[in-house]
Amino acid sequence: MKVFSVRELGAKGDGKTLDTDAIQKAFDECAKAGGGTVVLGEGVYLSKPIYFRSSHTTLKLEEGATLQATDAPEDFAVPGRPGAVTAFVNASGLTNIAILGEGKIDGAGARWWAPVKAAKKSGTPETQRRPRLIIISDCKGVRVEGVTLQNSPSFHLVPTGCEDVVIDGVTIRAPADSPNTDAIDPSACRNVRISHCTLDVGDDNVALKAGRAVPGRAAACENIFVSDCTLLHGHGMSIGSETAGGVKSFTVERCTFNGTTSGIRIKTGRERGGLVEGITYRDLTMTNVDWPISITCYYPKVPATDAAQPVTSTTPVFRKIKISNVTASSPRTAGQIVGLPESLVSEVVLENVNLTAPTGLTIRNARDIEFRGVNIQVKKGEPLILENAQVRKP
Repeated sequence: MKVFSVRELGAKGDGKTLDTDAIQKAFDECAKAGGGTVVLGEGVYLSKPIYFRSSHTTLKLEEGATLQATDAPEDFAVPGRPGAVTAFVNASGLTNIAILGEGKIDGAGARWWAPVKAAKKSGTPETQRRPRLIIISDCKGVRVEGVTLQNSPSFHLVPTGCEDVVIDGVTIRAPADSPNTDAIDPSACRNVRISHCTLDVGDDNVALKAGRAVPGRAAACENIFVSDCTLLHGHGMSIGSETAGGVKSFTVERCTFNGTTSGIRIKTGRERGGLVEGITYRDLTMTNVDWPISITCYYPKVPATDAAQPVTSTTPVFRKIKISNVTASSPRTAGQIVGLPESLVSEVVLENVNLTAPTGLTIRNARDIEFRGVNIQVKKGEPLILENAQVRKP
């Protein structure tokens, strides 16, 4: 496939000159050629949003290359759609596309985060929407490998409605207090593999989103596999909070968590719930994780008491979850497994799970919970707190 160098098309790469036109021209020329590789050599390339134009296109960032977003809100505005924003890097409806290399993509998020922090402090709404770093929508055959993604205004890498996605050896980082800077959010995707990544951000490290049903699929998110990843700051390995379209066949294995607020996390609420089943977590190590296990049909908070409500199409259903070979230490709690009075969490197996925390594991509104070789060590109270729950032990 043909190679298109952005420098040969006029990019300066000096971190000061706006290189958008040269970069976009490379993508456009690549499309005319039926595909190829757009190459950014060493340098800092300041740019407004850019767009993949055709299938069979690779964006390659060589070592020492940084694709640097501008931070002016007007650069991300969508013409004719007041309040809407576009992502920094965009691809839609394509086949066999990739973002590869040892370089970086930087979202210049600091200017965007400051007003959000101020709004949260004052209890007022955000003043404007924030762009994602990368949105890849309705694409098939996607690879993101080796690159570093950093400082997104909000979510970093969002495959949406995609199939056959490989994310390997990627580093994603943003300050621990940067708001809503999720690392990887597969949304209504299937056949996704995430491996050998280091994720250190201010919100969910990985979050499966299934806000709507997808015609022809048993679940909006299906066949997703995460392995051999390191999670540092962030909110853990999450499903939700949008699960109305369903999540099925999600496996997480051989991952380490150090300093995340959550480890295993499934979250949703009555207004946006759906079926979550066939979920497997195995061979995980967690250190200094506030909530090693947090599975709840309430979001954002679990109430102290609650009465059953009528079952609807958005009532969460969590079942067939297995957690095995997990060792975790927490400065706060062993965690929680909490269903609804009208929809109990069911068919959950914990096997060879060792939790050390100040307080125990709460299980509420649950049935068919099985413990096999579970050890919970606490400083105060009972290691296991049951409320309308059934737990079987050998």
